[in-house]
This record gives sequence, structure tokens and C-alpha cells, in this order.
Amino acid sequence: MRIRGAIFDLDGTLLDSMSVWDTLAERYLRSLGVSPRPDLNRRCAAMSLDQAARYFQREYGVTRSVEEMVADVNAMLERYYRLEAPLRPGVAEALDRFGRAGVRMCVATATDRPLAEAALARCGVLSRFEAVFTCGEVGHGKDRPEIFQAALAALGTAREETVVCEDALHAIRTAKEAGFPVVAVYESHQSSGEEIRALADLYLEDWTRRDRLEALLPEGDQPHQTKEETP
Repeated sequence: MRIRGAIFDLDGTLLDSMSVWDTLAERYLRSLGVSPRPDLNRRCAAMSLDQAARYFQREYGVTRSVEEMVADVNAMLERYYRLEAPLRPGVAEALDRFGRAGVRMCVATATDRPLAEAALARCGVLSRFEAVFTCGEVGHGKDRPEIFQAALAALGTAREETVVCEDALHAIRTAKEAGFPVVAVYESHQSSGEEIRALADLYLEDWTRRDRLEALLPEGDQPHQTKEETP
């Protein structure tokens, strides 16, 4: 598989940030004095913030508007993204290698734009990407392909040469069903590892696997390996 474009998920793929999302829905409802059901976090895992807010209204009777709830959640997340959320090991180097090979790159995330861009800028990698797409702006979560289709249109690369890099099963399944090759990245919070491996065209334990990354680069465009980079 040789690629000309790459669409990257943010949380769990580029950023080591899934821990902040695992119990976010539960923590938010408790902050409103609402007792969540045991399946809440699992049900919300594939939702955009707008979808989750509508779910809270429908299933829990929350009377705050969707806009108010999205603002509430982003306020809970803001400090973490602006000051703390780290890149996963090897991400900056991997992005550099893709960039030197001429691969066009963008981000597709459920995290709202100000937080996503703040974290990427603080980590020094925002300029690697041509665009950032968010589920909130596209109007759908990653249970539907619209965000990947919008990213593909912006990159202007062929679908079969544009890889989607993800850690979440629902997003991987959506991308595959939409005809994209997929690189799945191991994340410690994954609960469907075997199914993810079966669906993915390439599975990465982490971003430090230079040999596997270079196998994605266009023929003849692999970066020259310096002495310091030689394994």
C-alpha cells in the first residue's frame, strides 16, 4: 500500500488523550445532578458532542440546549487540551517523514476545533496539516463517512491512495465501508483489538515503527535515512 494522502484521527491516534474521554459523559451528567446509567460511556463513545447532547436531552431529560451543553463540555476539556494533552511517542517524527515524502495530510476529529488546534499547535505539529475537520462542523459523527469524504475532497488525492489513521473500531469500520485504506493504531483503551486488526490494512503498535511507516510512502519517495535514523 502506497499513499499520497493521510487523514488522521486526533484522540488516541495523534494525542495520548483517551483517558480524558473515557468517563467524560458520566462526569458531565453528574455535574448536572443527573445519575448516569452503566452503559452511558459506551453509548456515547461513537458520538460527536452535538449527538451526545441530543442524547442527554432525549434519554435523560436534560433541559440545557445543545449549544449550552457543548460549551459546558468544552470548558471541562479546555485546560487539558491547551496545557497538557501530549503527542503519542513517534508522532512528530512520523509526520515529518510523511511530509518529506510529499504526503498531503489533514486531521478529522470529534474534538472541537479550538481545542484540537490548540493542542496541535502547542505540540508543534499543527503546521504539518493542510486542514482540520471536526464532527461538529461536518454535522455527523464518525459512525457516518461525511467527515472522511470532506477531508478527501480537501486533500484532492485519490481515495485508494488516501489512508485513514484511526484507533477506534466504529471509525475504522466507517472508513473501510467508505472505501478508504485504514491504518489502525493500537491504543491501550481499545476493547476490540482483534476486530480492529482484522479490518485494518495495516496495524501499528505505535508510531515509532519506521519500517512499517516507510512501507506506506510513495515508490521512490522514501526519505533518505541518516546515520542517526538507522535502526
